Amino acid sequence: QVQLVESGGGLVQAGGSLRLSCVASGRTLSGRPMAWFRQAPGKEREFVAGITWIGGSTRYADSVKGRFTISRNIAKNTESILYLQMNSLTPEDTAVYYCAASRGTLATMRRDDVDYWGQGTQVTVSS
Repeated sequence: QVQLVESGGGLVQAGGSLRLSCVASGRTLSGRPMAWFRQAPGKEREFVAGITWIGGSTRYADSVKGRFTISRNIAKNTESILYLQMNSLTPEDTAVYYCAASRGTLATMRRDDVDYWGQGTQVTVSS
């Protein structure tokens, strides 16, 4: 089992920044790529950014490249903290952001490959 707990969401003006955190723990955490997804009202949940367990390779959705940065701090094989630094935010970034632990690969990561989800944290960007 893997537990994921997000924090750091909130209300920010356009052009501002936020940093999301996700505390991940569990005996099957090691080796899994981790990711952030988001879901805006009336839209499907979409991939935002992902990172591998070993090496820290990253991948981003085109819509956030150059503005968002994913990183992680591995405490031990069963504990990690995942971050999402979000800069130059726009109202289009408004969504619930979810931390995810996947059984897939970074290159092909998608919703269907996610085994564990966090509860989500709301990000609202005002114009």
